[in-house]
Amino acid sequence: MQYSHNDENFSLTRFESMLKTNDILFFDSNEFENIIHHYLENGKIALAKRAIKLGLEQHPSSINLRLFQVEILVIENKFKEADDILEMLHELEPNNEEIYIQKANVLSKQDKHLEAIRTLISAIDLSGIPEDNADLFALIGMEYLFLDDFQNAIIYFKKCLEADMTDYGALHNIIYCYDFLNKNEEAIEYLNWFIDLNPYCEVAWHQLGRQYFAIKDYPRANTAFDFAIISDDTFVGAYIEKGKVLEKLKLYKEAIENYKITLAIDEPTSFALLRIGHCYEKLGQDNLAVQFFQKTIDDDALLDKGWIAITKFYMKRLDYQKALYYIKSAVNIDSENVLYWKLYATINKRLNFLEEAEYGYKRSLELGNYELDTWLDRADILTSLGEREAAITTLKDAQAFYPENAEIEYRLAGLYFSELDESKGRFHLKNALKLNEEFSFIISELFPKVDNMPLVKAIIFENKKTSN
Repeated sequence: MQYSHNDENFSLTRFESMLKTNDILFFDSNEFENIIHHYLENGKIALAKRAIKLGLEQHPSSINLRLFQVEILVIENKFKEADDILEMLHELEPNNEEIYIQKANVLSKQDKHLEAIRTLISAIDLSGIPEDNADLFALIGMEYLFLDDFQNAIIYFKKCLEADMTDYGALHNIIYCYDFLNKNEEAIEYLNWFIDLNPYCEVAWHQLGRQYFAIKDYPRANTAFDFAIISDDTFVGAYIEKGKVLEKLKLYKEAIENYKITLAIDEPTSFALLRIGHCYEKLGQDNLAVQFFQKTIDDDALLDKGWIAITKFYMKRLDYQKALYYIKSAVNIDSENVLYWKLYATINKRLNFLEEAEYGYKRSLELGNYELDTWLDRADILTSLGEREAAITTLKDAQAFYPENAEIEYRLAGLYFSELDESKGRFHLKNALKLNEEFSFIISELFPKVDNMPLVKAIIFENKKTSN
């Protein structure tokens, strides 16, 4: 087979041909490094290991090939073997920065983050030139993030930016730390300092706008996003954020314009389509609102906010049949979404489809929606369906989450009196009256026959007399 040395993949092609034919061909160490790097980037670990093995057979003294070997051992969680190789390499080349980096990586993977930090600082001490250590500063910053030590993380990410002002990853990390610490003012101060040095940095203006948005200073946020757009008029994120600000300022037409710009610049995003729909709804333009809600679910059927928006749109207009159609479609796509089931239950309840509503509340509870109204609505529907035992069980389960709740107690009282269990009925009614006398109307509304029982009237009367 003839090979062209002009082929960029010549070494890789030659290596893979060798594997197929079992021929032994010679590669220099740089070629092996490129081959191994290619396989690692593409997740082909077995081939990377094969290349390392053959590479070390031909170049047993290559430090870089040994470092690749360490990288593989770390991937395989063979930390002791990796550490042994690194100790050997350190004796050979005590000033090799990459050895320290790999050693720190081994320690980090074992959750020994402080030791990893000390190792990386040792590597920095070897250099003594800050401008050359941006990568090491970033690694130390990440180790501090693993420790949730955001203050120290900020210090080292700032060092990254001092070494390289175009390291926007470090800038994002600094702001992430400030956000986590709820230090919006400090973030704003830092971003203004950064912008003074880089007045046309769209990333910094964008981050500044987000900080102003977080503290609800919408006019300043709007100005910051304007400068981000001036710096880069194709910056989709800035238009999106500006649209959100304009919504807060109730400037819905202007918000729509900004969201629509993003549709022209890039592929339409479900978020932008959804926000446009909400803006048209605020403007009372229902036809356009529902068009964009429909476009949202067509664009991304897995976005629950889209299905919820179009369902609630029809609920607000009392068109429960259409609302039910959309929420059923949503449930068919994602039957584990608790928000869908809660809406499904609510809509069926409004339509008086009690069995379907009860099933919706049951699924909501099974999926972890333990809000009081979910328990109460399910119990009330079970009561209406004549399933009093199931209603009592539901309310008893609710008491595990709401142990002293008058609304639960009144319902239990009504159910027990309906079951002619006067002892338990009296117990729960007295508890209910003690907790909140004003909710006594629950008995008359849900259990009118119980409300007319002489014993019930006597207990309520006695409670009023005592409280007066």
